[in-house]
Amino acid sequence: MDKILIVDDEEAMRRLLRINLADRYEIIDTGNPEQALAMALQNKPNAILLDLRMPKYSGFELCRTFNSLTFTQLIPLIIVSGEVGASTKAICKELGATAYFQKPIDFDALRESLADLLIAARPERRSEVRIRMRVMLTLRGADIDGKPFEEASATEGISRSGFLCGCATTLRVNSTIEVCLNAKEAKYSGKARVIWAELGKAPCSRYGFHFIEQNGEWILQ
Repeated sequence: MDKILIVDDEEAMRRLLRINLADRYEIIDTGNPEQALAMALQNKPNAILLDLRMPKYSGFELCRTFNSLTFTQLIPLIIVSGEVGASTKAICKELGATAYFQKPIDFDALRESLADLLIAARPERRSEVRIRMRVMLTLRGADIDGKPFEEASATEGISRSGFLCGCATTLRVNSTIEVCLNAKEAKYSGKARVIWAELGKAPCSRYGFHFIEQNGEWILQ
């Protein structure tokens, strides 16, 4: 069973998260943000749920710390906070957060996001063969603000049902894009969903995509 670390100074919120997630995950939690790093190193969670506003040591600082350490920087970090505003979400993404959920929490959406992130985080459990290959693509869709974009990119790895690549446009996890192969001319390959994001500094972040519709050409058939 996958293990989730919850870091929130409100006992009521930790209890609510446990009630809604304990049927699928082993839950460990703390209301002391100063203990969170030690718990992550000791318990090796598969994902971390983190509040932003806590005494002494803020969630922003913890987010930066988790993302700066080799052992914890690959653990999906999900912000669960009452903070609102696009600027707060943007800061969390810059600090390494994978997803952001505003309180009161949509638990159906949270469970779906956790399931996708944890599958993507464990390539050794996938049955498909992954190949490190550079393939030129054109990605089309809407960015995190809903604005249309079209961008050329190159894959870092591919499989029959997905691929990993960088993208300068900021995308939302679970959003859908159109994918075209760039040969002599762009060839439509299908639609793919963003299943995880590794948001970094400019010029681009890394995203994992899974095809939800393939009605065109793709490298692996």
